[in-house]
Amino acid sequence: MKKSDSNKRPVRVGLISLGCAKNLVDAEIMLGSLMKDGVEITNDAAQADVVIVNTCSFIDSAQEESVDAILESADLREVKNRGQGLIVSGCLPQRFRDELPKLLPEVDAFMGIDQVAQVTDIVREAMKHRAERLSRPKAKVQAPRPALVKRFSELDAKRGVTSHEAEENLRGTKKFGNTRTTVAPRAATLMEPSPAVPLMNVNERPVYIPDFATPRFRLTPRHFAYMKIAEGCNHPCSFCIIPRMRGSHRSRQPADIIQEARQLTADGVKELNLISQDSTYYGLDLRENHSRNIASPEKFNSAARALPSGAATLCTLLRELNALPGNFWIRLLYTHPAHWTDELIQTIAECPKVARYVDMPLQHIHGNMLERMRRETSQQYIVDLISRIRAGIPGIALRTTFITGFPGETEEYFQALLDFIRDTRFERMGVFAYSQEEGTRAGKMEGQIPGKIRKQRRDLAMAAQLKVARQVSESFVGRSLKVLVETEASAKELQKASINSWEHGLIRGRDKHASQLKGRYLVARGEADAPDIDGRVYVRGDLPRGEFAVVKVIGHTDYDLIAEPTS
Repeated sequence: MKKSDSNKRPVRVGLISLGCAKNLVDAEIMLGSLMKDGVEITNDAAQADVVIVNTCSFIDSAQEESVDAILESADLREVKNRGQGLIVSGCLPQRFRDELPKLLPEVDAFMGIDQVAQVTDIVREAMKHRAERLSRPKAKVQAPRPALVKRFSELDAKRGVTSHEAEENLRGTKKFGNTRTTVAPRAATLMEPSPAVPLMNVNERPVYIPDFATPRFRLTPRHFAYMKIAEGCNHPCSFCIIPRMRGSHRSRQPADIIQEARQLTADGVKELNLISQDSTYYGLDLRENHSRNIASPEKFNSAARALPSGAATLCTLLRELNALPGNFWIRLLYTHPAHWTDELIQTIAECPKVARYVDMPLQHIHGNMLERMRRETSQQYIVDLISRIRAGIPGIALRTTFITGFPGETEEYFQALLDFIRDTRFERMGVFAYSQEEGTRAGKMEGQIPGKIRKQRRDLAMAAQLKVARQVSESFVGRSLKVLVETEASAKELQKASINSWEHGLIRGRDKHASQLKGRYLVARGEADAPDIDGRVYVRGDLPRGEFAVVKVIGHTDYDLIAEPTS
């Protein structure tokens, strides 16, 4: 591409977004901000002036996927468009901001979560940086992918758990209250000629939260959207790196969320998916004199009862959303078991637009494991909570995830988990094999379990759930079901009919019953099926896309339903 060509047209940007729905919203904000500033978005990476890789760094597999995307983008640039700038955004820069310029020297700029709305300025800086780099001697070649992945683990192991991360009060320390921007030195300041050092614009402790006025270009289909109601997390889970990367919990103002929901439903959205790291904590940080995280169920319930009438909580938010005009679903994702209340159960039961669906990761059930994981709940509390939810919300579908092979998990503890899976009969369930994340408490624990055993236990847990899933699917045959019709199923999708999501654990393997899906089908979802995570309803017939319909279930695979339109 000639330089004169780029001067005659808008700057072109390509974006690759990895990871969870929360990361997807960040990508949508970046695209909206770019488009507002006159930047052209392209799906052809070779034609882009700048490519942005929006990364995930939650677990090893996600981190490796991010590294692969970065290296592949750099390789493509060398072949197709050497003048192209390369930006890395999201959780990887948040986790390794000080080390990334050396580990990935071919990247032109790194940006953090707080900078998503400032992306246009960073794009222009990346273009200048790339031009400067090409005018200098060729930089050293990137390390191969395995060496990079290994180096990331070594860095976290060296860093360890710092004193302020070890404290229960994650938002109260001075270090977490003061953010700083780390900017790598420019080459012009160096004493001898060398390639330009990548730009780094990442706050140590993110504080950003989008609002309704934030530009956004949705990447989801017209009929559903993700709504980020909060950002960050206060929980001290020993296996999780999210608080370090995403910052403390911070809720959006309810009026702002309602304004966004009103606009989305007016635009034809039929499903509002509420997301955050802990949706059940929504609003508690907005109360007066909020200073400490409330972790335990007892303290949380006490604080919730002490709130003045009309205070912002998840319950008041759900009721306001439910009161909006229109026919749509409200789906609640990412709830923490420690922060459920009887009021929340009653609220969901009384709000017909709230989908009968609960996403509540439990991680384990044995008391010793819950304690080592710092989950703030006991086994009996979880059993009682599930009983209360099912009794209080008839027809509810419970989705959860578990971790197998966590440090110290004995065969006895694992068997307790298997028994719990068989007895509780979750409608939706996924399983992670434990990922040893350096820099977390669990990463330093004694009793680390070999990876082979972790995966074997994951497979055994999913085998137990498979029997449950088949029975759950069978129970729907002959019933009428309200579904949201999405699109026509491709032949390839029908052949595989599978879902695998690292974000929610391994959902399924090969479905031996999927072979019965032959012919023309539509893909739809019921209330029990979150987008891109759970099962599907394959409808044999023709229905309007992006609309609700009532279908009759006539068959099933292991995890999916087969249906036809009702007369």
